[in-house]
Order: sequence, then structure tokens, then C-alpha cells
Amino acid sequence: MTAPLTPPPHEPESESESQPEPPSGSQPYDPWQAPASGSHALPGEQPGPQERRAELRQAGVIAGVLTVAGVLLGLLWLWLAPRVPLVSDDTAVFLKNSEGEEAIGADGTFVLLALAFGLVSAAAVFLFRRRGGIPLVVGLALGGLLGSLLAWGVGTWFGPTSDVVAHAKEVGKGVTFDAPLELHAVGAAMLAWPIAAMIVHLGLTALFGPRDPEPPEWGGSYASPYAAVAEPSGAEAGAESGDGGGKVAGEWPERS
Repeated sequence: MTAPLTPPPHEPESESESQPEPPSGSQPYDPWQAPASGSHALPGEQPGPQERRAELRQAGVIAGVLTVAGVLLGLLWLWLAPRVPLVSDDTAVFLKNSEGEEAIGADGTFVLLALAFGLVSAAAVFLFRRRGGIPLVVGLALGGLLGSLLAWGVGTWFGPTSDVVAHAKEVGKGVTFDAPLELHAVGAAMLAWPIAAMIVHLGLTALFGPRDPEPPEWGGSYASPYAAVAEPSGAEAGAESGDGGGKVAGEWPERS
């Protein structure tokens, strides 16, 4: 009489069988995979050569536009800056009001206008390209500096003449005339526009710029490649090691 054969222990399914197949057409996420050619780089990724050249062209356009805008800044400075009154007595030229603050007012007017131009230009550049980039910031700063220099030249060129003696002789003795439009704090006036533009652009980018993409969250059906392998139960471990840990259902009868 034969005893029933012991059924083989339950074998765990292989990892490939236990895990479902991903949907057709989907690819696993690889954070180190380079973007496809011709696509725009996501935030946090290094732009490709084509996008880098496009950023350089845009930076050049921004610098050129801001430089031309310096003409408007110079005309506004010429219009709004207070005049310094002078008077002559045929022997020398004097300040009509020795305690006046018109000279300081000319510097302050230029600085305030330059700060306003920096704010507007930074907001316009941010709306033009929200992603930002180092070339755009450099073009913004360079254009603001060149625009300030051009504004200074326009204001002094179209303002009152710098030949004070000839002007005094022209108007005559005791007649009040305007002194030439000048900047005394040249360094602060020239850097007001580019510094304000960079600070405002940095703040807008930090507050409203695109964020780095979050890594995708894997669902429960996709097992992580780094997940720990489940330990077999006691019965399965005994059956695999052969140390009798798992008791069989039947045994061979003893011979009499």
C-alpha cells in the first residue's frame, strides 16, 4: 500500500510574475535622462546648446532695448531736474541762492528716475521670459548701465550750455540764467538702474517663477527596485533548507 505523496511546498512567485506590467506606452522615470533634442529644459535642468543660443540672442535684444530707453530717461531728467540759478556782474559768476539745494536735487531726480526704470524693465523682462537665466540677467544689468550712461549724455547735451562764461556774457549783467545740468554722485547714479533691475527681477523670479518639478510618486502596483525582499515564513524556510522545519502531510509506513 502506498501513502499519498507529499505535495511540493508552495513556491513564491518570481518577482517578474508578481509585479504587473506597466501600461503600454509608458516609460519609467529617469531623473538623470537628458531631455530630447529640441525640447525646452525643465526648471533645474541645464539648457541645451540651442536654448543657450536663444537666451544669448534674447539677452542682446534686452540690452539694446534698455540702452535705447536711456534716451527717454535723459529727456525726463532734463525736464524734471531742478535748475541751479546763476547771476553775473561782468566780473564773475555767482550762485543766486547760495543756500539752495538744486544741485543735489538734480542727482536725486536722476537716481529716482533710474530706480523707476529699473523696476519697470525688470518686470517687463520677467513677463517676457518667466524662466529667467543668467544671460537675461546680464543683459538686463548691461542694458541698464548703458542706458544710464546714455541718459546722462542726453541730459547734459540738450541742457544748458557748459560754457558758463560765454552764457553770462550773452545774457548780460544781473540777469539770472541756468547752470549746466550735472551729476555729482556719478557712481551711484549710474548703478541705480542696473542694481534695481537685478534685485526686482530676482525677487519676481523667487516669488512667481517656475518651481523645480517634484519626483513622481509611484503607486502601489509598482515595486521599488530598492525595496527589501520579503523574508520567507518558517514553514517555507524549513522546506527549502531541508531541516525538517515544515511537517509533511504523510509518511511512508514502517515495514513489519
